[in-house]
Amino acid sequence: MPASTSAKPYRIGRSKTGLGLFATQPIKKGVKIVQYFGPLLDSKNEKHDAIENKYLFQISKRWTVDGSIRKNIARYINHACKPNAESDVNAAKKKIIIRSIKKIEPGEEINYDYGTEYFKEYLKPIGCKCDSCEKKRKKKRAEARAEKLKAKEKAERKALKKEEKAKAKAKSSGKAASGKAKTTKAAAKKTSAATKAKGRTTKGKSKKA
Repeated sequence: MPASTSAKPYRIGRSKTGLGLFATQPIKKGVKIVQYFGPLLDSKNEKHDAIENKYLFQISKRWTVDGSIRKNIARYINHACKPNAESDVNAAKKKIIIRSIKKIEPGEEINYDYGTEYFKEYLKPIGCKCDSCEKKRKKKRAEARAEKLKAKEKAERKALKKEEKAKAKAKSSGKAASGKAKTTKAAAKKTSAATKAKGRTTKGKSKKA
């Protein structure tokens, strides 16, 4: 793996998307970090216009820098939706300078926004893996899990309430049935007592006669 020169405030290292450029010492805001360079391609030249790779950096409608050469250390700088650096393009001099837009700490990955066109063509189809987008995805996943858990708890509460209601109804029905049985039993006893009393009266009358 390529390593940084001690005079340079960066090194090439492993990142989420493969290789990236990392700060080896504090980089102040507004400081030139590295130049993005390579062969100049002229859009009026058919051979140049036919060249396609993901390291092409357009300077103007006519001129584009082919940054695919290995000497172009800036090509290792990855995209970020909330970057700590930016590309400063000088169309007249046909130069591209990567400059810091905030303080970058040692060990922090250097990144800049590749632009809407590049994002739509190369990053959107596979999903942007910058820290900002990763945080958004994590937040969405956490919200989805929370929503799922909330729905589950709601369903469980509903089921429990339904079960308790069914038990209460069954208990109420049981009490009603028990009360009815007691009433029927009492009525039966009363009828039996009345029958016995009537029988005794009949017997008494029979003896008197």
